[in-house]
Amino acid sequence: MIYDVIIVGKGPAGLSAALYTVRANLKTLVIGKNSSELLKAHKIENYFGFTEAISGSELLKAGELQAKRLGADIAEEEVLGVNQNEDFVVITTEKSYTGKTVLLATGQPQKKLNLEGLKELEGIGVSYCTTCDGFFYRNLKVGVLGHKDFAVHEAEELKPFTSNITIYTNGRELEYSGDYSSLHEKFNIVDKTILKLEGKDYLERIHFSDGTAENLDGIFIANDSASSADFARKLGIITEGASITVDKDQKTNITGLFAAGDCTGGFKQVSTAVGQGAMAARKIIELVREKNARTEAK
Repeated sequence: MIYDVIIVGKGPAGLSAALYTVRANLKTLVIGKNSSELLKAHKIENYFGFTEAISGSELLKAGELQAKRLGADIAEEEVLGVNQNEDFVVITTEKSYTGKTVLLATGQPQKKLNLEGLKELEGIGVSYCTTCDGFFYRNLKVGVLGHKDFAVHEAEELKPFTSNITIYTNGRELEYSGDYSSLHEKFNIVDKTILKLEGKDYLERIHFSDGTAENLDGIFIANDSASSADFARKLGIITEGASITVDKDQKTNITGLFAAGDCTGGFKQVSTAVGQGAMAARKIIELVREKNARTEAK
């Protein structure tokens, strides 16, 4: 199935957009894990329409049920990557989905790791994009820092360039949904806690809290789950810091790819995210209808 729109993120921006696109008779998929920052909100008292305070989890649950009732497909899966061919392909831990358009509504990325040497070595051995920088590490020893499916996905992305790949979990247990035994056949896995990264003009070594160290040519950061910023880097979306740059209609610089909510920066409020989701949906509806009309005219 080819969806008219795939919405990455199950927060207020994504669910708000889905209400509009599904009512416009667009095949709509909302996909993501229940990881919205709104889940942490015990009481919300400044959102229109509620005489009593409501929790973030209650509000999200109501929005998801509303989208389902209207006909949206909801998938509880972790998104690992977004690729663009003729259409967009959204890759998850379970499968891949194809969509004519994509809305990124994943919120802000997790805070950066507080790791000695990380900031100083960014761009000279520390990278956040395997698609962008994997080529520069052909036949070299590289690492991926992370402990979830996203880290394994990024390690797989490096395989065309080198066979010497290590996944560093930084003291965490590897949370992998695939065949764990086959993983050890493809990659080295080190579960020691990382103390620091070392290098003068470029990354040279990785040090661990047990006093040991390894020489290393490059390391790719894939900590926790993939964020909007990770998708943006790989697709060539213009960003400012960790925020995706959009126009007044929530369009990015890539045709057919939109962004809404906290991932675009600005005023981080439920009402703002809902409004941006609605604006994005309006333009997505126009674009999909134009595409469908051109296809039918051929």
